[in-house]
Amino acid sequence: MVLETLNPLHYNITSLVPDTMPVATVPILILMCFLFLIWNHEETSSIPGPGYCMGIGPLISHGRFLWMGVGNACNYYNKTYGEFVRVWISGEETFIISK
Repeated sequence: MVLETLNPLHYNITSLVPDTMPVATVPILILMCFLFLIWNHEETSSIPGPGYCMGIGPLISHGRFLWMGVGNACNYYNKTYGEFVRVWISGEETFIISK
């Protein structure tokens, strides 16, 4: 008798989930997406450099410094953005000033 009540095939799964579940999840998902966008929003900086883009920009910037080395990466960013550039190294905002 105990095994029969614990058998998942004994129950109809659709009867366990109420009909209001999909109606309630849509506003919750919209709210979560809205909060995620607000959380990742960052005001644009007046200093040129690669964008933040939900944390992808710092990963690419740091990876470029590891892959190319400090000198070559600085030269690349100076050619691309100018003599005053904002990049991320180890997750920290770093400014490259050169002429």
